Amino acid sequence: MSGHSKWATTKHKKAVIDGRRAKAFAKYIKTIEVAARLGGPDLSGNPNLELAVSKAKKNSVPNDNIDRAIKRGAGLTGEAIEYTEIMYEARGPQGSALLIECLTENRNRAAAEVRLAVTRNGGTMADQGSVTYLFNRKGVVSLAKNGLAEDDVLMAVLDAGAEEVKDGGENWIVYSEPVDLQAIRDALTEAGIEYQTDEAEFVPSMEVELDADGARKFVRLVDALEDLDDVQNVYANAGMSDEVMAALEDD
Repeated sequence: MSGHSKWATTKHKKAVIDGRRAKAFAKYIKTIEVAARLGGPDLSGNPNLELAVSKAKKNSVPNDNIDRAIKRGAGLTGEAIEYTEIMYEARGPQGSALLIECLTENRNRAAAEVRLAVTRNGGTMADQGSVTYLFNRKGVVSLAKNGLAEDDVLMAVLDAGAEEVKDGGENWIVYSEPVDLQAIRDALTEAGIEYQTDEAEFVPSMEVELDADGARKFVRLVDALEDLDDVQNVYANAGMSDEVMAALEDD
């Protein structure tokens, strides 16, 4: 799940540990295919493809998989792949809100599977526009603290368009407008600061704090959605206290 509450940070670690790497690889591959289809296979002339490939490599996707995805997306293998981006909206436990971002070649399948996952796990589908207003599209860069002070990060990214730097527990999170992401990345690289993730994400304007029971239901709901092949990202406004996080880890 995207977002940078304590829950999101824990979720990211869990994804690496519990073997979801293959699913993550598939998401990067799909993004590469779409970029190659829209802008062609030449990285130097297709900045979206260059960025997609860079992210895939940063996350250890094998080069052979990347090369095949570029060729497939550009139509060089004879396969015709036509992906559609769809955003679904849902309500979760205790008034939480979710945006479910899909990239699919089969709209009907995606809609049916998302609806089933939501309703089977205690959520309800929401009308279009009834959830999106709770989120803002932002550039989000996450970097490990590694002894870095907040001022160190702020000094590096302030002139690149950063709006704020937040404490994400073990990470610093830099927020900006999506158009400033590249400048933020360049500024961090120039300052010798390594970053972990850099995405344009839907960031909640405020969080809904869940109790332990609501958090358990929320986790099941998000897990079910993220297991779907057509789901690229799940954004939510759920917040969890240290006590609730501890209760989840004890389950």
